[in-house]
Amino acid sequence: MSAPTLHPAHTADAVERARDAAERESWAEAYALLHAHDLHPSRALTADDLSVLADAAWWSGHIDESVTARLRAHAAFLAAGDHRGAGLAAWWLHYEYRSLGRPAAAAGWLHRSRHHLEDQPPCPEQCFLAWTDAEEAEQHGDRAAALAAARRMTRLALRSASPDLVALSRQAESAVLLANGRRTEALALLDDAMCAVTAGELSGVFTGWLYCLALTQCMEAADFGRAVEWTNAAMEWCAPPWTGRPPEAVPEATSETGPESGPASLTTPAARAVASGENPFRGVCRAHRVEVLDLLGTWALAEEEARQACREVPVDCLESAAAAFYAAGDVQRRQGRLDEAAVSYAHAHELGRIPQPGLALLRLAQGRADAAVAGVDLALACQSDPRHDLLGRARLLAARTEVALAVRDVPGASKAARELDALAGDVPLLRATADTALGAVALAEARSGPALRLLRQALAGWLELRVPYEAAQVRMLLAAADRTVGDEEAARLELAAARTVFERLGAVPDARRAAALLSGGKRRRLPGGLTAREAEVLRLVAGGGTNKDIAQALVISEHTVSRHLNNIFAKLGVGSRAAATGYAYAHDLV
Repeated sequence: MSAPTLHPAHTADAVERARDAAERESWAEAYALLHAHDLHPSRALTADDLSVLADAAWWSGHIDESVTARLRAHAAFLAAGDHRGAGLAAWWLHYEYRSLGRPAAAAGWLHRSRHHLEDQPPCPEQCFLAWTDAEEAEQHGDRAAALAAARRMTRLALRSASPDLVALSRQAESAVLLANGRRTEALALLDDAMCAVTAGELSGVFTGWLYCLALTQCMEAADFGRAVEWTNAAMEWCAPPWTGRPPEAVPEATSETGPESGPASLTTPAARAVASGENPFRGVCRAHRVEVLDLLGTWALAEEEARQACREVPVDCLESAAAAFYAAGDVQRRQGRLDEAAVSYAHAHELGRIPQPGLALLRLAQGRADAAVAGVDLALACQSDPRHDLLGRARLLAARTEVALAVRDVPGASKAARELDALAGDVPLLRATADTALGAVALAEARSGPALRLLRQALAGWLELRVPYEAAQVRMLLAAADRTVGDEEAARLELAAARTVFERLGAVPDARRAAALLSGGKRRRLPGGLTAREAEVLRLVAGGGTNKDIAQALVISEHTVSRHLNNIFAKLGVGSRAAATGYAYAHDLV
């Protein structure tokens, strides 16, 4: 059947209405009008109208149609001798092909964009090339070239008087300065850019870009306060217009947080189009929100939001789905849902994220200490530029400290903690992380005074940041330090406070450990004259462990295990492992 004949006035009116819809950023309406018009061969769309169709198709979730329309727009600009228009269309094709995982096509269109624009007098379109130059120089470690490109972008943006380009150039320069360690200057520029965003001064695509870039930048720089503030603002901007209200804000405290409930698994993202009318940035911003909720201890909501983010993330932003899977894995691991955590980490890995240090800590919880050490060491070695992601590096070093202490490698733990201390500076989130690691090492080295001082500093930092799980973990270490100096009352207060938080979060293994330590503190003396190490060996025997299993768990030789068992049998007056197991259960040692 042939297409119906439309009167030229009708088709012109449809295009005008589409242009008006695009001006209002009513993208679903613009897409419907231009798509219907484009199906009729009687009147071709102009290069500018094809660019609008490409934008509307992208916002409506039709990624392939967006690329096709952009290709046609480039050809139309070129045919009209408009090299600035062709250069911008070529840059957008570079951006879209890169997002779709087609680097060769992306490189080709970037080359074309340069060909069209580099010989032009200064113009706004060259801002995008300068932005790309800054990113590429940063990736190659040439920070001087990166800063020069970012400042060239700023000059072009100011010359253009475009609020969109000025704000984006501020963010680009901020990112380069932050990588150079110029944190104060960087954050001042970022704040300037985000003022324009939160005031609603920018177009939709630049608003979305800046929210995504700023949230990534804040988390990598461990600027938790800004991350919380801008996550709330981003989710309000992303809220579907039909709800009439923004989503629940990220909480500022966690006293109401309950234990985890709801479905255990997440949905693996599949290639699909975003439903018409949805904001394609929503899934990406929600994935950032998951990271913030995780730190704040709002774990039930964090896992729910992770599932939702995986459903919403467009096919060209699957790294955000990987981040959501990883954060969900962390929640599941700390709640003792180890099998589910393994699945979530595997999904994150499938989508291109190295699931560390979470996977190493999972292996440690499973008793696979060698795998934990290997995993975190490899992740540290693979991090090409630690300054690019300060929080990521800090988390790896904190995990390296924990794993090393678990296998009695105190020198290795000390080395990791010292690097973490040097990295942290006076950034509150990093400082609390470093003080925790340093305090744990001091405790392992039997330096009670420094351990207590560092751990109290760490606890104050975590409480000020309102990060409950890490604060409770520090309380567990403080309890151990208090007991080494004979302050049993202080130790019991710390353990009770930690257990309350763990139970509220649903961190079952930690809650049980705190409860066991509280119970153990009441006894003061172990039954049968057992030493603490002999009690550890007896518990593992009662759990069915062989001498080899016990040696691996405690990182001692099998000969030492045999010696401990001989002492245990003699002290308890038993002659077999079965009898020793019965004694352990009878005296509440298991």
